[in-house]
Amino acid sequence: MHSATHQAIAAVWRIEARRIVAVVARMVRDIGVAEELAQDALVSALEHWPREGIPDNPGAWLMTTAKRRALDHLRRAKMLDEKHQEIGHDLEAQEALVVPDFVDALDAARQDDIGDDLLRLIFTACHPVLSTDARVALTLKLLGGLTTHEIARAYLVPEPTIAQRIVRAKRTLGEARVPYEVPRGEELAQRLASVLEVVYLIFNEGYTATAGGDWMRPELAQEALRLGRMLAEIAPKEPEVHGLLALMELQASRMAARTDAEGRPILLADQDRTRWDHLLIRRGLAALAKADALGGGHGVYALQAAIAACHARAVTAVQTDWKRIAALYGELAQVAPSPVVELNRAVAVGMAEGPAAGLAIIDSLAEEKSLRQYQWLPSVRGDLLAKLGRKAEAKAEFERAASLAGNEREREFLLKRAAELR
Repeated sequence: MHSATHQAIAAVWRIEARRIVAVVARMVRDIGVAEELAQDALVSALEHWPREGIPDNPGAWLMTTAKRRALDHLRRAKMLDEKHQEIGHDLEAQEALVVPDFVDALDAARQDDIGDDLLRLIFTACHPVLSTDARVALTLKLLGGLTTHEIARAYLVPEPTIAQRIVRAKRTLGEARVPYEVPRGEELAQRLASVLEVVYLIFNEGYTATAGGDWMRPELAQEALRLGRMLAEIAPKEPEVHGLLALMELQASRMAARTDAEGRPILLADQDRTRWDHLLIRRGLAALAKADALGGGHGVYALQAAIAACHARAVTAVQTDWKRIAALYGELAQVAPSPVVELNRAVAVGMAEGPAAGLAIIDSLAEEKSLRQYQWLPSVRGDLLAKLGRKAEAKAEFERAASLAGNEREREFLLKRAAELR
């Protein structure tokens, strides 16, 4: 009986934790303290629910208990007098004292407030004062609901390393006195870019793992999708949010077809498209249409989503509109120029105009310092050379790409391609 109750508590906690931390953080203005108080509420549930039964509204029970813990914390810290007027105007804090049936936290009228609190939490966890690694770890902990052990396992990093990153991140936010708020004006665009970057970094690590023995880490891709959908709900007027969500939905639609039964990579052109998830494709296309309707169709993420949409709309690989994809990469290169965008444009041009045209772009990137350790440069060059019949050169490029690859499956795949050219 207790085991079933504990499983139910774990399930509720996974769903509600980020909302509870967000609301409590607004009250105490400290993410570290908010997480501790939320954990106190979880401990209280573990103590009471096995004896008293699971309440009718378990999420609200946890929320109210955590808010009461927050008020106790403020009293103990002798902050109540200083903050009395502020707390007096905080409707949720007042209700936490007088509503005994635990229904306030999930009342429909409170959903906008909780959405605002989640936005504050996201912008705080992704603050530029933190390193990229710290932002990713803190976001997965506070908003993804992953434990320190789960984050460490997903990134193949020792658990103490992840724990230290999270502790240091909270300390840095406190020392920098980062305000717990949604930025306004010009700062909003800059900070939103940081938030979207973190979510997309998490997705990319799930979509194509940078290290280890697996080609993908689906749990990370799913967490990023969940974060993206949450952002779209609480920031519905931000076109780039919908652009990123569209990109992730469309790319995630291919995941079941990206590996064979042994976990080996399958190239896009060779994938069984009947295994693509058409629900995710529809969701992605709808999100892309929303981004376009909001005037963000030419944003960085929306353009990449438009490229993914070209693949999604092609029933077979030969029906892919490579000229359209090449044009979209050209537009992306204008909006967000980078060597990696040029590398991807070379692939599209090679498909649209022939391998010689793609190779000309690749060779122009040969001296680009940022790509010297990037395995996909020699990999793409090897593919184009192979199509031109220059097998010895192609073999050497695939072998060089394999030497740069950090992922074991990727390395095996590249060496296999090299072996086929003997």
